[in-house]
Amino acid sequence: MSRLDLSGLRARPAQVWGAVRLVPLVRAEPISDLRLHRELYEDGPTAVRAGGHTSYISYIPHGFVANWTGDGSPAAAYGSQLSDERGPVNCAPLHLPRKLVQRQRGKGRASGGASGGLRFLPLHLALDGYLALHFGGPSVVWEEWTRRAVRDGLSPRAEWAYRGERMPGLDDALRIFEIHPGQCGVMVYVADSLAAAFVVPHPDDYRALHPSLLQDLYGELMYQYALYGGPVPEFTTRIAAEYITSLAELRSAAERRQLEWEAQHADLMAGELLDASYDVRQVYRMGRFRLSRFLPPFALHRAQHIGEAITDGKGRVAYLKTFRLSDKQVRRGHVLHQLASHEWHVGRTAEAMGISGQELVRRVHHLGFEALLKQHH
Repeated sequence: MSRLDLSGLRARPAQVWGAVRLVPLVRAEPISDLRLHRELYEDGPTAVRAGGHTSYISYIPHGFVANWTGDGSPAAAYGSQLSDERGPVNCAPLHLPRKLVQRQRGKGRASGGASGGLRFLPLHLALDGYLALHFGGPSVVWEEWTRRAVRDGLSPRAEWAYRGERMPGLDDALRIFEIHPGQCGVMVYVADSLAAAFVVPHPDDYRALHPSLLQDLYGELMYQYALYGGPVPEFTTRIAAEYITSLAELRSAAERRQLEWEAQHADLMAGELLDASYDVRQVYRMGRFRLSRFLPPFALHRAQHIGEAITDGKGRVAYLKTFRLSDKQVRRGHVLHQLASHEWHVGRTAEAMGISGQELVRRVHHLGFEALLKQHH
């Protein structure tokens, strides 16, 4: 388990539009040896084969391509395009966990040790990790579980999400507010609940990918917050004029207020994301960088996020994209974790959770896993 390290990124004053609050993240020193650009795909559902008779099917509007160098020299970003010469990618390698990641051989190779690109589907790495959570189902044929459950596991599993363009106010907020100098990311809040975090290595990457937030996926809870939540207040700060006698003192006071805002944002607003420990699974090694996806501990009664990240050799985030789970999605993960850790034995699992076996069966039914159980249970 590990935490997200956003060192090198600083929060700038929030920008508010209705129920949407955007908190820009800037880098003092951009990462130049890792660059991202976007490839747009055909609209509509896309299937990615996962091995055997299993497929991951989802709306996939675009893919990201990461280019990096092995010697620290600057990497080039090649800009957005409708597709490459081979057309949209509908299939990736079959071996887990790289089924949503594909290496581009030779494309973009340049001097200075530049690599070929690595194509991956943004956010779908994280969602696939959640959907595959204990996908195999019961490992032992206890009395309560059907033989079909042991044979087929949790297949199929599905989750609903909304595109960003369906989120009331998000389009206007992204269009109206300026992009800060050095901005490499943004925290998106809806009704002051963190909906998503997005971080890239370089300011030029962010400018190119800023509109992609409208094609990203957001949970149903965030959609409801945006639809029904009222305008959120703007955070303002005041500097007592009686203590200011020069421009230097005014500048110093403004810098102190900026530091106070950064600390308050990290502790109060982004704390649910930054203070949590995650189960991190590496997907691909990219020179000194690592592409990984992460799952939360599925602690009840807490906001939980899944996501994916590219980190450097010290664990600092170069790329980040997150998805806020609903309370029901957290409960699903919690129950699956508890069942798996107790070998899917209903009695022992219920005892560990401090509830009766009948209550655990009720929860399994309520969470949509009733097909796993025999009817008389």
